[in-house]
Amino acid sequence: MKLKRFLLRYYPPGVILEYELRDKSRQMKEIDLLHLSPDVDIEVIVNQIVFEEPLISESKKPHLRKLIYKLIEKLECNEASDFFLFKILRAHILPLTNCAFNKSGDKFITGSYDRTCKVWNTITGDELLTLEGHRNVVYAIAFNNPYGDKIITGSFDKTCKLWSAETGQLYHTYRGHATEIVCLSFNPHGTMLATGSMDNTARLWDVETGESLHTLLSHEAEIVSLDFDTQGNKIITGSFDNTVKVWDVRTGRCVHSLAGHQGEISSCQFNYASDLCISGSIDRTCKVWDIGSGTCVHTLRGHNDEILDVSFNTTGSKLVTASADGNSRVYNTMTGACHAILAGHEGEISKVTFNPQGSRILTASSDKTARVWETETGDCLQVLEGHTDEIFSCAFNYDGDTVITGSKDNTCRIW
Repeated sequence: MKLKRFLLRYYPPGVILEYELRDKSRQMKEIDLLHLSPDVDIEVIVNQIVFEEPLISESKKPHLRKLIYKLIEKLECNEASDFFLFKILRAHILPLTNCAFNKSGDKFITGSYDRTCKVWNTITGDELLTLEGHRNVVYAIAFNNPYGDKIITGSFDKTCKLWSAETGQLYHTYRGHATEIVCLSFNPHGTMLATGSMDNTARLWDVETGESLHTLLSHEAEIVSLDFDTQGNKIITGSFDNTVKVWDVRTGRCVHSLAGHQGEISSCQFNYASDLCISGSIDRTCKVWDIGSGTCVHTLRGHNDEILDVSFNTTGSKLVTASADGNSRVYNTMTGACHAILAGHEGEISKVTFNPQGSRILTASSDKTARVWETETGDCLQVLEGHTDEIFSCAFNYDGDTVITGSKDNTCRIW
């Protein structure tokens, strides 16, 4: 085996080794540096990697050192800059449902009650494409990140459609659900997609052929949230039957049913290491689950109304909850301790997300504002004002220096 080149992964931080085998084929190996921070001793990290990784020789140390400096630089950037309103897009004639960035952040998509999905240029604010063909609300939308060349749209018309992000060409219409599709996702490789529906099932589809691979049966109520793990081997589904289920993607078999919530699940997500997942529920708690054993590790209390969204940071060391009580809470994943309460919104918070660096949190609220918060202290750094109706969708781009907010006022704002 011969090392050919290093590649960097910024969020979460890591180094990817591309190496050549005897038969001249190339493979990748990832070295995760999830605990990297500006105050670590770089020499210790470099020495440890060289010691543990036979592909990296002593002579590569200076190059590796440079790469790690670069990763740390990325973690520190964008700390001081404020967000300002960059563009208002009169996106649709009817209210928006969702918005999402591609990986580089130069394009984003919006779904709407007007039955279309639109593709936008982030820099100019120009509408690039309108994806038309659904016969009802376009509710769930996603790019096949990191590639960004395909888009999926899930609709209340019971179908999911796959489109070219470049030309707007329709590749496939996936049919099989009995009722509305409300959540969907590509797997990390972009080869498979998952849809969750109000018909109590989730389905796995082959992106290339358009075939249905598996129907995930055993929930007793609507599926409203789903998430692939980092390798794409497992998927979790969150349901109104109060459970989260863990599935083997290859076989379509249910591996664990995570039961314990006293109310409907609103949101669920894997951590980066894929050994834990979190679930938020209308029972006002968030639970942290061990994927290997299917047991509950922590029950996180403190909210006095429904939890509407939950999210890990990119490394999985922290998680944040958003609630109808108008607050968000930041917890340490390992200890379950709440170390910040984000208080200030005057209405329920329906969406919450970390920036890729993990230093900021973005919340979207029915009080018509979005807020940017300091993760460590819980201080509100900025209130993004201007929407004239509730905001239910918000996202950071990959660099964390641009934000989009989607509102019931039919507009999307770039900050």
